[in-house]
Amino acid sequence: MNRMMTRTFTLRQLVFWLIVFGMAGLLVELILLEHYDGWRQWIPLVLLALGLIATAVVGRNVTPATLKGFRVLMALYVVIGGLGLWFHLSGNMEFALERDATLTGVRLLLKSVHGGTPILAPGALTQLGLLGLAFAFRHPALSGASATRGADDE
Repeated sequence: MNRMMTRTFTLRQLVFWLIVFGMAGLLVELILLEHYDGWRQWIPLVLLALGLIATAVVGRNVTPATLKGFRVLMALYVVIGGLGLWFHLSGNMEFALERDATLTGVRLLLKSVHGGTPILAPGALTQLGLLGLAFAFRHPALSGASATRGADDE
């Protein structure tokens, strides 16, 4: 195996472990923040748990099927991260309007951006999704090169 291929595999392994630790850390953080008040707050918890299962499956036995499922889940992370941003922003807007019903336009937006719920926090889910998609991009298992090996075997 030439030097460039070794570096590529090492980079892919690094991205894989960044995904694993990122998912685990974010899941623990959301649990510690008691982020389970209502169905909307359960969405990232469920996705992160599914993501940890999916990375375990891909890490143990990477196949075209497991990678395709993983990619679908990572694309969902990107979409749900954007939806979470909207949920956080709209929640802050509601709160701002409860405190001052006269707020509109830029003033309302600024109050909402500086609100109690961090509006960019769901971006962490989007970042994990993008890392997952980068991990799966042109993965050797998609061409059948390492159909039964785990992510760490590369």
